[in-house]
Amino acid sequence: MSTEIRYPRPLRPGDTVAVTAPSAPVRPEHEARLTFVTDWLRGRGFEVVLGECLIGDGITSGSARARADEFNAFVRDQAVRAVVPPWGGELAIDLVDLLDHDALRADPTWVVGWSDISTLLLPLTLRSGVATMHGQNLMDAPYGLPQGTVHWLDAATMPARASFIQEDPRVRRRGGFDDWERHPCADRMDLSEPTSWRVLAGEPRVDVSGRLIGGCLDVVCHLAGTPYGDVRRFARDHEDDGVIVYLENCEAPSLDAARMLHGLRLAGWFEGASAVLIGRTSAPERAGLTQDDAILDALGSHNVPIVADVDFGHVPPGNVLINGSLAHVVVDGARHEIRQTFV
Repeated sequence: MSTEIRYPRPLRPGDTVAVTAPSAPVRPEHEARLTFVTDWLRGRGFEVVLGECLIGDGITSGSARARADEFNAFVRDQAVRAVVPPWGGELAIDLVDLLDHDALRADPTWVVGWSDISTLLLPLTLRSGVATMHGQNLMDAPYGLPQGTVHWLDAATMPARASFIQEDPRVRRRGGFDDWERHPCADRMDLSEPTSWRVLAGEPRVDVSGRLIGGCLDVVCHLAGTPYGDVRRFARDHEDDGVIVYLENCEAPSLDAARMLHGLRLAGWFEGASAVLIGRTSAPERAGLTQDDAILDALGSHNVPIVADVDFGHVPPGNVLINGSLAHVVVDGARHEIRQTFV
C-alpha cells in the first residue's frame, strides 16, 4: 500500500450522497426523522439516494453480505461522492473483511460516520490509504454546532489541500439524546454544560503534530491484532509525520476500558504516537477506578501527551476528525485547538 494519503474530491452541489445502514437499521418509528434529515441534505443542494439496507427492526439492516454489497456498490458508483450511514449500531465488524478497499482507492469517496461506523472507517483508511471522516452521522446532521466546531458537510466540501481549525467550545450537551419518535425535526441541543479539554499526562503545554487515526474504543479495540487494525504499521509508514491516536469510549465501564486500552497498547497502537486524544465520555466507573484512572493505567507510562474530554465522543457536540489527515494539536493556556490539513 502507498503511504500517501488520498482524499476524496470536495462535495459540490448536485453531487449524490448515498444513505445506507452498514450496522443498525432505522426503526420504523424513526422514519420521520430520516425523512427530515434527507430533506435537510437535499435543501443544501445534494441529491440523496437511499439504499435497501436501511429500514428494519433487527440488530442489523440485513445480512453481512447484503450490507457489504450495498456499501461496495455505492463506493464503486462514480456518481456517489459520499456514503453517510444514518447512525452506528453494534455489528459493523461482521462486514469488515467484505469491504472493497481497491474500489475506494481507485476512486476515493467520502465515507462519514462515528460510533460503530468507526469499525469500518479505520480499516478503510489503513488498507486503502484513503482518508475517512469520523464525524456526525446523518441523523445528527441538522443540529447546530457551537462556534469553532466544524460540521462534516463543511469539511467534505473543502478544496484539495485545505486546512481548517476546530477549537474547544468549552460547552457540552446538557441532558440526553432527543426523542426522535416524538420530535423528528429536532435541530437544536442544549449546549450549556461547561467543560474543557484536559491534559491527563505529559507536560501541561501540548504542541504536537501527526496523522490522525482512531475511532470508538468499544468497537475498534476488536480490530487490534488483525490485518484490519494494524495501527503500528500505519505509524511506521508515516513515521516522518508521526501519528496522533484518538479514541472515545461510548459506554465501557472503567475496568473494561482499561483492558481495551491495554490490548491496544500490546498491539503497538501507541508506539511512536505524538499524542493520544480521548473523547469526552459518560461511561461509568467500576470498583473505584475512574475513567481517567483507566486511561492512565494503560497509557500513563508511555511518556506521551494525553488530552482528555476532547469533543468527538458520545457526549455532543462532536468535532470532525479525518483519519489520515495531518493534524496539529495545541493545548496551551486558553488556546485549545486542532488544525487538520488535507495533505
